[in-house]
Amino acid sequence: MRRFKHHDITANITKGAPDFCTVYVIAKGKVSAMKNATRLAPIVSPLRDQIQSQVSLKPNAMSHHFLLGSEATSDVASDTHSLHHEDSIKSPYAKVLRGSSTKSYADTSFTDTDISFVSSDTDISFVSSGRPSNERSLALRLSSGSEGIDNSFEMVRTSHKSVDPYLTRNEGSTGTSWSSQTMEDVEEEMKRLRLELKHTMDMYNKACKEALTAKQKAMELQRWKIEEEKRLYEAHMAEEAAMASVERERAKCRAAIEAAQAEHRLAELEAQKRIDAEMKAIKEAEVMKKALDSLAHADVRYRKYAIEEIETATEYFADHHKIGEGGYGPVYKCYLDHTAVAVKVLRPDAAQSRSQFHQEVEILSCIRHPNMVLLLGACPEYGCLVYEYMANGSLEDRLFRRGNTPVIPWQYRFQIAAEIATCLLFLHHKKPEPLVHRDLKPGNILLDKYYVSKISDVGLARLVPPSVANSVTQYRMTSTAGTFYYIDPEYQQTGMLGVKSDIYSLGILLLQIITAKPPAGLTRHVSHSIEKGTFDEMLDAEVTDWPVEEAQRLAEIALKCTELRRKDRPDLERVVLPELERLRSLAEDNMLYSTMPSSTRSHSPSIHSRVSPQDIVSDSLMTQSGYESSSESSATGR
Repeated sequence: MRRFKHHDITANITKGAPDFCTVYVIAKGKVSAMKNATRLAPIVSPLRDQIQSQVSLKPNAMSHHFLLGSEATSDVASDTHSLHHEDSIKSPYAKVLRGSSTKSYADTSFTDTDISFVSSDTDISFVSSGRPSNERSLALRLSSGSEGIDNSFEMVRTSHKSVDPYLTRNEGSTGTSWSSQTMEDVEEEMKRLRLELKHTMDMYNKACKEALTAKQKAMELQRWKIEEEKRLYEAHMAEEAAMASVERERAKCRAAIEAAQAEHRLAELEAQKRIDAEMKAIKEAEVMKKALDSLAHADVRYRKYAIEEIETATEYFADHHKIGEGGYGPVYKCYLDHTAVAVKVLRPDAAQSRSQFHQEVEILSCIRHPNMVLLLGACPEYGCLVYEYMANGSLEDRLFRRGNTPVIPWQYRFQIAAEIATCLLFLHHKKPEPLVHRDLKPGNILLDKYYVSKISDVGLARLVPPSVANSVTQYRMTSTAGTFYYIDPEYQQTGMLGVKSDIYSLGILLLQIITAKPPAGLTRHVSHSIEKGTFDEMLDAEVTDWPVEEAQRLAEIALKCTELRRKDRPDLERVVLPELERLRSLAEDNMLYSTMPSSTRSHSPSIHSRVSPQDIVSDSLMTQSGYESSSESSATGR
């Protein structure tokens, strides 16, 4: 008899297992070795068919055993054939005991036993895979596999019990002795294997359950991870939305702060403007007070006339002494101290007359220039101004030949232009503060009997700070003043006053000197005529011997002076006056003394520039006063 060895069971089972089965070797509760299946299991296992055929043949075998026991007279050959036939249907454990020619107990038992439940289909590696599993089908397969194993072992035990009588009866015929000890060992071995297999199956079921539990936990963890990622994404999006909202709020806050700062700056600017206006008003009040004080004190630089003297000289302001009337008031011609004078009387209902009176008295009493009208005196109590009498009246009257006066030759026109520019430069360089006339026009240019021009009517003149006298924009006035067509457009729009405001008026005046035309649209007509080459048609037709080229040069200088933007106008001292001096020199070289009626210039213009104003006295025999039209034009201009 051959005993089973423990170290051969594992090898025999591994060798005898079908190639579509996966073999797990478990020792002491742990998997010590494993053999994977090399092919898929067939749809119907051939072992199952073999086991079923053996079960069907079992009753026949049992009846055949009893027949053999009753017929003791059968021959040995038939017994041997029957024994071989029973070997084919005998339990695998019985065939193992036949001898060394048959397979071992371990090989036969585990080879013929259906253990396909441990095939690759039930490999627990599915835990690591991402494919879903059917837990219910797996549990059914495990239970059916356990029942199949139990049935196989029960069949083996039943077969063994049924074979025992046959074996005991044939002991004598075959000559083989079976001891009861050997059968007990086989039973013990079978019990031990059954327990081990049960233990292995329990461990396998436990491992499968743990794998399922682990898979469920993994799936739960995956779901939890997905939910956490979703929550994190939502939190991230909420954070981004919150940050965007915070950024918008910050932008709104910054905009509000900037707006508040801008409002604060505007408020500060308004406050500063208000302070400046108040300071300006205070300064103007101080200047006015100073002027009034200077007029009130005895230490004055002009002669004070009593109202009785003026009334006597004008025969109580008789109408036949009246030579004109303007916005300031009427003008009378009379004699004071045996000198022909012009008396301008303040109109009581004129709102600005009082301030203009003090302004003119202060300016004319402080400055002296050959081309500034001479203030002989005043009566401050009644607002009367006494000027030297200008025989030829205003330049406007002479240009338009009002009263059928003679034509002014081009030589005198060039001299008048240079004289006006010289006097204007003197006002702009007045110390301590520059003086801006603000109402320069032909009606405010008076001519004496020698056609020496003098600027008058400085009642609208304003002093500007010397630090900003030549700036593009500097001294702001609350309201504009002057005569339309002669007012600086930039000053008219912005109220910013400067010395170049007079340059614009000078440009219009120069164009009128050479064209003798009204100021409306004059710059446009002259510029177009220069472009078309018909400038000679724009010149005063009453003068027949114009030097066209020189006159055109004067017109070009005048057009530059009438630029709309103040910064584009030329400088009076460096650009305008040198050209006018050149034209005056040309006029002196071509002077025609015989062209002037009544008298001629006994002195050259340059000599007149050096003569004291007190020495230039108007001719009292001139029939034309010249004040009427100039006063009327002054009235309409204001």
